[in-house]
Formats: sequence, structure tokens, C-alpha cells
Amino acid sequence: MVQTVLVYSMAEVIGDGLIKLPFIAGLRAAFPGARISWCAAKGETVYTGPLKAVVAGSIDEVILEGANGAAALDSLPWSRPFGGRRFDLVIDTQENLRRSGVAKRGCAGRFVSAARQARRQDWPVAVTDRLARLLDLATDGQGGPRPLTLTHPDALKAAELLLPAGPTYVGLAPGAGGQDKRWPLANYLELARRVLAKGWTPVFLFGPDEADDAAIAAREVPQALQPERNRTDGLPVKGPLLVIALAGRMAAGVANDAGPGHMLAAGGTPLLSLQQDRRKAVKFRPAAQRLEMLVAEDYGSDMGALPVEAAWGALEQLVSGAS
Repeated sequence: MVQTVLVYSMAEVIGDGLIKLPFIAGLRAAFPGARISWCAAKGETVYTGPLKAVVAGSIDEVILEGANGAAALDSLPWSRPFGGRRFDLVIDTQENLRRSGVAKRGCAGRFVSAARQARRQDWPVAVTDRLARLLDLATDGQGGPRPLTLTHPDALKAAELLLPAGPTYVGLAPGAGGQDKRWPLANYLELARRVLAKGWTPVFLFGPDEADDAAIAAREVPQALQPERNRTDGLPVKGPLLVIALAGRMAAGVANDAGPGHMLAAGGTPLLSLQQDRRKAVKFRPAAQRLEMLVAEDYGSDMGALPVEAAWGALEQLVSGAS
């Protein structure tokens, strides 16, 4: 019986942390009574920062200190990774063989190693598929990525107040870290109008640096909701935790190749992902349980080439399948 689990990684910045959330949810579902420890061997991870509240209930502790494989000397025989602790199951998510040897020293039972799997010809390209394979191996084929089950009471209450039961909500996340990844805002506004014409409710998700776009959307499509802005619920919940909670109340969502897409996927929203080029679309696709993906490269040279008609057709299919 697996009572202790160690997941071994190097570190997580926000993008890494978001894309791994369905893997974490699947791991918790597979081992509901186990103590799950997460080792970020380089000593930093968003699971102790902006995503700490998101993974509460799924990760029991984060190990940051000690000679845990980041340095070459950590492989020496007298080194004591993880403070000498040993775990019933160790899942090594990184692909360096030397560091994998350090991770294995903490194993008292089953050891699953991405470093070994990566030497196989059938090792997947997509990060989400790699994590899914590790989870499959760790659970004898019984486990897989899944939406997060949030336990934060304020987040669940805020989502209920901001998106009350009844309407068919469709999330629209026009932002992205780079302008070249952004489908034009005008196209998102057109989608919002079509959503309204179907009797559904568009829900815009804008980041803190996107106030100008949020103002344009409020002016052009005033019937659309912007639940993160002008709030009256009074609950101290924001950022990824709020978006993931809101995602659980949506029939579908549309997002660029950026963090909000991974948040929607983690919350269980059927997702239309708008990507710039095919290579990145494959490697970094969101781990949504139902996913449609359109790639601008298939239509032209930039995101503006991706037609509204194609996006609307894919979105209609997602909402119809969720109804």
C-alpha cells in the first residue's frame, strides 16, 4: 500500500506549475490517503508561492532544502537527499540521469523515472503526455490527469457568487505574455457577440496588466461579464485560484497559448486553445479533458490569420458537448 509519495522535479516557474496541475490532481485521486511530497531540487517552485493555495489538499509538503540533486556533489555516496527519508513511491519528472540516480535513493518501493523513459523512442513530445505516462506507470494504468478538486472554501464561494448557477457561461481569455501569441481582441469581441446571440453568457478573463483591453471589452460588449473586476463579493480570492474556481462553472473556454488556458484546463473547462505554431502547440498544449486546438500557422503567418469562423465552429462543438 502506498502511504508516502515523492514527486521529484528541479523547479517550477508559473508556466511549469500550471501545466502540471492536472497531473497533480490525478496523483491525488489515485492515492487519496497518501502523504504527497514535492521536491523542487533547485529550491524554488510556484507551489510555495502563487499556486500554494491552488495545490492545497493535493500536495502535503514541498521540500526545498538539502542536497537533493541540483549540484553534482549531491550524487556522492555520503550525501543524504531528502534528509535521508525514503518513500513508497518516487516519481522522477525530470530527464537527467545523474539527478534521477539521486531521486532513486529516496525510494523504498516503486520508482518511475522520466529520465529513463526519455531514452525510449516512443517518449511523447507533449509535456502533458509525458506526465500522463508517468502517472499511468505509477498507478498500473489506473490513474490519469484530471481537473483539480479545489478545497479552498473562499474560492468556491467566490466562484458561486460571481457565476451563479443557471446561465451557460463561456470563458474568453484574450491575453498572452507576448503580443505575437495574441489572437486579435476584435476577434474575441466577435466571439462574445456570437455567444450572446446563442443565449449564452460570455465571461472575459483579463490579467492585471490588461486594463485597457478590459475597458474596450466592457464598452463594446457590455452584456459580457468580467468577474475579476468590479467585484462586490468581498472575498480575498484572486489570481490563478479564482480563475480555476471560475473555470469549474463554465461550459467552455477560449484562450491563447498562455497561462489562462492552463488555468481553464486545470479547472475542468472544455477548452479551445489558439496557438501560433504547430511545434509549440504539440509540446505545450493544455491538459484539458476536452480540447480543440487551432494553429495560426495552418492559415497564414500570424495569429491574425486564424479565422473567426473556424474558432466559432470549434467553440460551438465544445459547448454543445458540455450541455
